[in-house]
Amino acid sequence: MKEMVLKKFEELYGDVQGVNVYFAPGRVNLIGEHTDYNGGHVFPCALTIGTYAAARKRADRKLNFYSMNFEELGVIESSLDDLTPSQAAGWTNYPKGVMWAFAERGMTMDCGLDIVLNGNIPNGSGLSSSASLEVLTGYMLKDLYGFDVTNIDLAKIGQYSENNFNGMNCGIMDQFASAMGKKDNAIFLDTADLSYEYAPLVLDGAKIVVTNSNVKHSLVNSAYNERRSECEKALEELQTVIDIKGLGDLTEDQYETHKSAIKDEVRVRRAKHAVYENQRTIRAVEALRKNDLKLFGELMNASHVSLRDDYEVSCAEIDVLVEEAWKIDGVIGSRITGGGFGGCTVSIVRDETVDIFKEKVGAAYQERVGKTADFYVVEIGDGPGRIR
Repeated sequence: MKEMVLKKFEELYGDVQGVNVYFAPGRVNLIGEHTDYNGGHVFPCALTIGTYAAARKRADRKLNFYSMNFEELGVIESSLDDLTPSQAAGWTNYPKGVMWAFAERGMTMDCGLDIVLNGNIPNGSGLSSSASLEVLTGYMLKDLYGFDVTNIDLAKIGQYSENNFNGMNCGIMDQFASAMGKKDNAIFLDTADLSYEYAPLVLDGAKIVVTNSNVKHSLVNSAYNERRSECEKALEELQTVIDIKGLGDLTEDQYETHKSAIKDEVRVRRAKHAVYENQRTIRAVEALRKNDLKLFGELMNASHVSLRDDYEVSCAEIDVLVEEAWKIDGVIGSRITGGGFGGCTVSIVRDETVDIFKEKVGAAYQERVGKTADFYVVEIGDGPGRIR
């Protein structure tokens, strides 16, 4: 991938003298979905797939963007004087949003850039191609312009830009997982205060398999922001009867005691998911520490049911993938991962079952849905870095 972006950079911009190459990973979340904006826990890990960029400073204020994933769009020209979101800017709203967010913090770029990007995260898969691009841009700016920011700052800046520049009210999990990834470890993150610990992911005799439904979701245009506002309203209602800062502060028992304060049946279900999913995540990490993969898998399965029924962010295609996975001996757990409304499932599958899993789930999906699923046996990698 490094050589590919360099070759394309030379093709487009003449030479590669003084060009740096960067990488930032995508992520998969093992459990703890839609908890990150509710003050709960999440358990993601960075992947070895992600986004690569070749970049070099210019002598003027022009910005030239080229993505090898959208070659038909050619070089998209912009400027440091035009850091405003627009539909016409397409995918460049993500890097431009990060540049804008740096400037909002008083870190202004003194010259423009020529950039070539290439990602090997399937677009719209729910494996955080957008967060990967945001963290990549942030790391690139930190390195090229000498901005004094930590990797946690990069995660915050990425989230801020997605919320305020791109109009997507995401939590911080995706950016945090990309910015703070550590090889062979998942991140147990409390989104209420950003305290975190690394948990070695030793899956004895099992693999993480990501299955892409190839149903594309666009969270900005979906019910994601609606879910967030439903939870915020439920929180306000609960705060009239109990002193909490977020839904993640509640145990299941506390929730059941006070849920009558929520005046709408839909919000009751949304809040229930946020509370119960948070507790599932805490229990799942504890199970992993005790090497109890069976319990970990059961909690993953319960997470899917809650996301399907209480949070209603699954879809028919994803449900087929999960149901077919659950039928197979050797599948420890399987659930939707990411924001929802399509995208991917994540499954933990015994080594000896991986090929059978791909074959059976793939065939059933083709038969029941009429689409082809893609399978990735993923590896857990490090966070962002400069690779040239």
